[in-house]
Amino acid sequence: MAVVNVKSEIAGNVWKIQTKPGDRVEADGEIMILESMKMEIPVLSPRAGTIKEIRVSEGEAIDEGQLVAILDA
Repeated sequence: MAVVNVKSEIAGNVWKIQTKPGDRVEADGEIMILESMKMEIPVLSPRAGTIKEIRVSEGEAIDEGQLVAILDA
């Protein structure tokens, strides 16, 4: 399996984590939702696979390009 690093496309706060390690996600499936400028922005899986690690916590402030999850694809 290939390891895929999932990074945030925007700076914001982690509003809700939708998955946990071991969960299977489809391509373009929601991993978590970020809040930025009063908008909810989903972080989507770049391809189908299994969540290996979630690297952030709900309520955490994150930067653009920050690693948020690791996927086994």
